[in-house]
Amino acid sequence: MTLHSSWQPHLGEEFEKDYMRELRAFLVSEKQAGKTLYPPMPDIFNAFEFTPFDQVKVVILGQDPYHGPGQAHGLCFSVQAGVRPPPSLKNIFKEINSELGIEFSENGCLTPWAEQGVLLLNSVLTVQQNNAGSHQGKGWEQFTDRAIQVLNEQHQGLVFLLWGKYAQDKAAVIDRSRHLVLASPHPSPFSAHRGFLGNGHFAKANDYLQAQGKTPINWCLD
Repeated sequence: MTLHSSWQPHLGEEFEKDYMRELRAFLVSEKQAGKTLYPPMPDIFNAFEFTPFDQVKVVILGQDPYHGPGQAHGLCFSVQAGVRPPPSLKNIFKEINSELGIEFSENGCLTPWAEQGVLLLNSVLTVQQNNAGSHQGKGWEQFTDRAIQVLNEQHQGLVFLLWGKYAQDKAAVIDRSRHLVLASPHPSPFSAHRGFLGNGHFAKANDYLQAQGKTPINWCLD
């Protein structure tokens, strides 16, 4: 398990800690037991690979990866090219369309966002097939908490989009005097109607970035 070079000075030492050694051993044992894990091993750290540390502008926090075949590829809410967008992602697209008038096709791969500085970070970076939440409490949370902490400390003027209680609970280390924190219910069909739809987060994020002298995100995918 390796990390993009830009993140190494900030998170590299985590790989030498006991919790990460135990996590690595757990993943190896799961594979040896014949279990299918998502995303594929080379994609686990794609959030960091596609969005170098010094280029982060926006952070979107997810929970854990999609657990169906061919979906997860290391970016929260994103699916691999050619895979239809799941319901939560469809609601994200619906909200962007409502705010900004952007039309979306059946492309659910969010790599273009990541390449513009949107860190699409799940709290837990792996999952067992068809078993949501199966890798929670194994150490990933400590690693991703540290990622949020170093972003908070070493950046100024980031936008954190926190959807749902799980993401909001992870935000205790964010200094709201240094960064913009936008919170709402989760885009899941179970909660989107309670305040995700209509939250205005994507337009607000771009307004804030422009006020900071930064280039806004082009949320269009096609």
